[in-house]
Amino acid sequence: MPVPQAKIKTNKNQKKAGVKSGAATAPAKKFRLPETEDGTTVFNTDPLIIKSHYGIDYLHSYAEDSPFFVGLSQGKLLGSECRQCHERYATPRAYCMQCGSATKWIELPLAGRVHTWTTCYMGSEEFLKETPFNLVLVEFDGVNTLFLARLAGVTQEQIRIGMPVRAQFLRNSKFKPTDVYFVPA
Repeated sequence: MPVPQAKIKTNKNQKKAGVKSGAATAPAKKFRLPETEDGTTVFNTDPLIIKSHYGIDYLHSYAEDSPFFVGLSQGKLLGSECRQCHERYATPRAYCMQCGSATKWIELPLAGRVHTWTTCYMGSEEFLKETPFNLVLVEFDGVNTLFLARLAGVTQEQIRIGMPVRAQFLRNSKFKPTDVYFVPA
């Protein structure tokens, strides 16, 4: 006695794709993403630090902070002072954090002292070649807030709270916060 054949339904998508009703489907091929023979540059394994290119062109306006970055290119540190209560800020701001009044630009001293510090063992692409590097919060006489920057030319063991430091500027300004760094005074 003959074995009855099962009726195979064909859906609309199969018909559009030209699949015949009852046709056997070929097994799917193994798929692999294309690979290159390029390796990865490894700087360290504990913790793992690798070199990875990342590039983007970005058009950015510093807007009301522009004088700060122009000042860096001229070897000046600019902060702000409240026109009303005279609070002085090492990191510039347009309005006073104490009373909300508008501020004006002031020139900060180039010498200060370490308020606190940390050593960074991981950094963005910009700092990867310098890892580990030291960051300090610098306090200035007559200024109510602190200024964050790198501290160079000193080992971690040599840094002390209260240590005198002075600002240094990149010779070729990039108009970035990293244009200024501090060294022992």
